[in-house]
Amino acid sequence: MAWTKQRLEEVVRDRLGEAKLVVVANREPYIHTYEEDDIRCIRPASGLTTALDPVMRACGGVWVAHGGGSADRATVDPFDRVAVPPEDPSYTLRRVWLSKAEEKGYYYGFSNEALWPLCHVAYTRPRFDSGQWRQYRRVNRKFADAVLEEVGDGPAVVFIQDYHFALLPRMLKNARDDLVVVQFWHIPWPNREVFRVCPWREEILDGLLGNDLLSFHVQYHCNNFLDTVDRAIESIVDMDRFSVTRGGRTTFVRPQPISIDPAAVRAWLPPAIEGMEFSMRKQFGLRDRKLIVAADRVDYTKGIPERFAAIDRLLERHPEMKGQFVFLQIGAPSRVHIPAYRRLNDKLDTMADEINWRHGQDSWKPIVFINQHYGPNRIFPLFRIADACVVSSLHDGMNLVAKEFVAARDDERGALVLSRFTGAARELTDAILVNPYSADEFADALYAALTMSPEEQQQRMRRMREQVEENNVYRWAGELLSEAGRLVEARRTVAEIQERQTAEALA
Repeated sequence: MAWTKQRLEEVVRDRLGEAKLVVVANREPYIHTYEEDDIRCIRPASGLTTALDPVMRACGGVWVAHGGGSADRATVDPFDRVAVPPEDPSYTLRRVWLSKAEEKGYYYGFSNEALWPLCHVAYTRPRFDSGQWRQYRRVNRKFADAVLEEVGDGPAVVFIQDYHFALLPRMLKNARDDLVVVQFWHIPWPNREVFRVCPWREEILDGLLGNDLLSFHVQYHCNNFLDTVDRAIESIVDMDRFSVTRGGRTTFVRPQPISIDPAAVRAWLPPAIEGMEFSMRKQFGLRDRKLIVAADRVDYTKGIPERFAAIDRLLERHPEMKGQFVFLQIGAPSRVHIPAYRRLNDKLDTMADEINWRHGQDSWKPIVFINQHYGPNRIFPLFRIADACVVSSLHDGMNLVAKEFVAARDDERGALVLSRFTGAARELTDAILVNPYSADEFADALYAALTMSPEEQQQRMRRMREQVEENNVYRWAGELLSEAGRLVEARRTVAEIQERQTAEALA
């Protein structure tokens, strides 16, 4: 039976019963900002929010997140809540306020200068700073207090997102042992030799083992986590049940690859795509040339310099391709307060200029680098008209851009060039899989994408679209929340038994 929004609603209603659903994420799904005298509501460029927003629309509940928009405080009620989406409210956004020092230490600091490089094999050294670690603990405590306010005294399922909240599960369990706490770790988990360099590894692992269920994209990351726990902290690891027991509490560890809502992607496509294609081709100077598109946050794990180098190598090996295509890189600025990210932006500008100077002819240049945020209303139509899309992450838990490109191709055309080092590569096996570290292999993959016949494109795209349709975001959420529902039922049964035994003892 296919997973749909309606089926997810039914599963949540049947399995969770009266238990309240609370999602916790650093990123909020809707941001309010001032534009002159007006307030504008925007959706951030985030794969996590893109995936979870349709789930929350289906299930209702509360989303707890950092309120970072310039007009966020002006749009909440006295309890720091606002109903979203603005056009059709179906759930509540609870905003948590952070000081500049907290945001710098917890988010830009420990989360993204320590945990992010630690977990990604992109050969960037993590930075461990005790002051940032203190802010990370402080902010996890602040979120714990907000969550406990939202759940009150009733039953609840708390669904925590990502590496920003490694300490939160244990904090919640220490306060309310009856809560069902589930966490999805959206990035890879490294092997034990890598993780052991973290000075606070035991505290992080203990925090994560506060979860009843901890999930990763792929089995390999589950295996790495269990192996890390087995060697680093006092616990009982059961490889048959894929669980860890510590202090009498058991955490189950499961793979569950995240996905998207294909219908939501298609909803952003204009009914008259031909008219929009004409204007977009004019905007980027495409004329009748082929279009290769890529859309990412500017992050060193996404392999954008390797992408540019592959374009350079392609034109060296196939000079006849000069003037035949344009590579359009949409790069949303990201974490610009971190020096490594500022240096990456400068490097990309320099690389694009050098490659365009070396290979450009007349008004044609091979690389168009747009260093700004594009919303889905602009990205998805570009996906729909492109001849190829490139996703070349050096290491990625999943990568939803690859799935969004496939979902946008209702014409069953286009080619996907996809890094082998993404979780998506395990599902989208009809993509042209590539090692982004090999410029020659990458260049060959781009050439294959540009010269692939329409018949082969259709065959590959049809199979990938079937995969994305079947394994959609509702299946991801439904299977995770179904397991959470079984834990809720187990809690309810235990509570009923305890009440009965107490009544019998008093009688």
